[in-house]
Amino acid sequence: MPLKIRQLKAALLKAGFSVSPGKGSHTVWTHPALPEEEITLSGKDGSDAKPYQVKDVQKLIELLEGK
Repeated sequence: MPLKIRQLKAALLKAGFSVSPGKGSHTVWTHPALPEEEITLSGKDGSDAKPYQVKDVQKLIELLEGK
């Protein structure tokens, strides 16, 4: 079963990312330890996450853990 957008958002919040609203269903996520990196998630909380969104979130969290 694919992850939901809300699960990706919860993982980012747990990792210390902050959120800014974007247009429509878009949200922009940043972390103070990774100022050069940001991720934009689109979709409603109950929507299935696309594979590229899951990979992008995992990559950022792994980058953060490596610092």
